[in-house]
Formats: sequence, structure tokens, C-alpha cells
Amino acid sequence: MFKNWMRQVFLQRGVFLQRATREEDIEGMLRLTRPVTTDKKLLRIGGEWDGGYLVPDDLEGIRYCFSPGVSTTATFEADLAGRGIESFMADYSVPGPPLLSPMFHFERKFLGACNNDVFMTLRDWMSRNVPETGDNLLLQMDIEGGEYDVIFDTPESTWKRFRILVVEFHFLNAVFEPVGLRMISLCLSKLLEVFDLVHIHPNNRTGSSKRGGIEIPAVAEFTFLRKDRVARREFTQSFPHPLDRPNVPGMPDLILPKCFYSVTGR
Repeated sequence: MFKNWMRQVFLQRGVFLQRATREEDIEGMLRLTRPVTTDKKLLRIGGEWDGGYLVPDDLEGIRYCFSPGVSTTATFEADLAGRGIESFMADYSVPGPPLLSPMFHFERKFLGACNNDVFMTLRDWMSRNVPETGDNLLLQMDIEGGEYDVIFDTPESTWKRFRILVVEFHFLNAVFEPVGLRMISLCLSKLLEVFDLVHIHPNNRTGSSKRGGIEIPAVAEFTFLRKDRVARREFTQSFPHPLDRPNVPGMPDLILPKCFYSVTGR
């Protein structure tokens, strides 16, 4: 934990502990991950601050949400419950969700790439809770860096069962190091085979790292919509979205840098 924290401190100051990634390689990744605006407008689900996310207005027919990573709030899941969507929640670090609801189902395990007393895979979790067929699921995942293990481990056939993904990606500024760029690029590329990226919102709690004309937030929320649900798409031209809110109130929101969506990157 301390080593990861120190590494983040160095990255935010432009100090690289490994050979620095070439800027053109990072720009190549950013070109592949430009967010798009689709025929589905975005809604804010959950509270005003941390725990609220923008999702496409395509929730009709979704019955179940898988929500690994339990925080001190459950406004997202509570909002979904009001729409008739049950949430399966999981986290080994807490005894249960912050509030009780017949629409919430909790399991005390971390989501990961293996099955044991502490961890479970996404496939195993799903197999024990929902029918093995159907492609109208939602995933909201905030698991403090464990998302990369889950994405690598989960096959495309499982991802295709989800209509919408909301994933908080951590350590994004690791792209300034070659190994970090490769890991993050592989994960994003895998998801983009199935989904369109429809929104990005940086988390203002952790700041960003800069080098040259490239600025990368350390943590950001990515929203995806499965490609077969999209009738029209075009590159998003401006950020933030009117419904975006800072994760931490009282601090300025962290605006998505232009290198993520501008053709010029400036």
C-alpha cells in the first residue's frame, strides 16, 4: 500500500520510476478511447456527490445490477431499486451495505480473478444469482484497482450479458510508464470490443498527472453502453456533462482533459 501511494505521489509530480512511455503511444490509446454521444441521453443515477453516476437512458428491461465495492452510501443502488432493479453487492472489507433493502443482496467477498474464501470471479457470482441466459444486466464496479484483474479474467461472452457498465478505473496515470500503458490499454480495448464508451468523469479526490500536452486523472469513472443498443454515435465534443458533479463536495471538480476527446488534444 505504501509503495503504491509513493508511486502515485511521484507520478503526480512528473517523476517516473521506470522508463517513461512515449507520448505518441499514450496519444494512440486516447484516440481509441474517445467518448461518444449516442441516441441515448445520459441520466444521473444516485446522489449528487460520490456514489452518483451518469448512465444511458436505457434502463427499461434491466432487472439486476451487480455492484462490487460497498461504500458508506448506496444512493446508486437505492435509486435503481426505485426503478425495480435489484442489486447484488459484494465487499470483503465491510460487514454489509450501509442501508438495508429487500432489493439488496450482499455477499462478503472481494471481486477478483479466483474463487476462494476471500475472492470470487464475476462469472461465479453471476451463476449463483441470476439465470444463465439474458443480456439485460448492469455492472457498477468500484473496487480500488481490482477492476483490471476482473476485466482480464472475464470472457467476452460474459461481458455481452451486460447492457451498461460503470467502472471506476484507478491508477490511470500509470500510462506514463510502459507496463501501465499496456495493462490499461488491454483492459480498455477488451471492453471496447463489446461496448461504446459514452462518458468519462474524473474523480476530484485524487488529482491528475501531466507531461507535455497530456494530462491523465489518477481515477475516473467510465460509462459504457453495449454496441447493439446504439443506433447513432458521434464523438463527444465537450466536457463536463451538465449532470456531472464533483465526487468530493467543497473541492473544485476535476474536468476531463481535452486530450481525451479533442482531435488536437489541446
